[in-house]
Amino acid sequence: MRLRFAAPEDGEQLVKIYAQYLDTPVTFECVCPTAEVFSARIRDISAQYPYLVCEREGEPVGYAYAHRQMEREAYGWNAELSVYLDRDSVSAGLGKRLYGALIELLRMQGVHNVYGGVTLPNEKSKRLHEGMGFRRLGVYRHTGYKCGAWHDVAWFEREILPCSGEPAPFTPIGQIPLAKLEEVLRRYSD
Repeated sequence: MRLRFAAPEDGEQLVKIYAQYLDTPVTFECVCPTAEVFSARIRDISAQYPYLVCEREGEPVGYAYAHRQMEREAYGWNAELSVYLDRDSVSAGLGKRLYGALIELLRMQGVHNVYGGVTLPNEKSKRLHEGMGFRRLGVYRHTGYKCGAWHDVAWFEREILPCSGEPAPFTPIGQIPLAKLEEVLRRYSD
């Protein structure tokens, strides 16, 4: 396994992983984005936050990314995380590797709190979050309609840097020395 940063050129392969969840309530997106749209998402998110790919023998088997949790300025030290794994690679510890690397990179950026939304029921995602030290905040009841039913979404949070005093400014991922970023990815790769 190898973790690396995603590039817009990964859009075509990553959207194939994402498409495996389109007929489920895991994502509330109802129409599969094109590879071009997915590539644009990677480019836009990567301008500020880490967007990671997990490869096995050179083929992507999962990805995870962070993005701003809410838009107002005071929320600038928070991030929301997402992870998607190829269905043949679920329950192999890849989600934990991807989240571990994301969290370490986000600490380097000055992020203090991370959040994850989990459509219920989803025991595997719930266990991932709890196993990574997240605590359940609450549930948005009947917040999304998909696959012929209303679904609840549980929200999880984890403090990754102490929230005391004035925080240092958020640092975009591209402003952190590449050698430091690559060292984190190496630690979470085989």
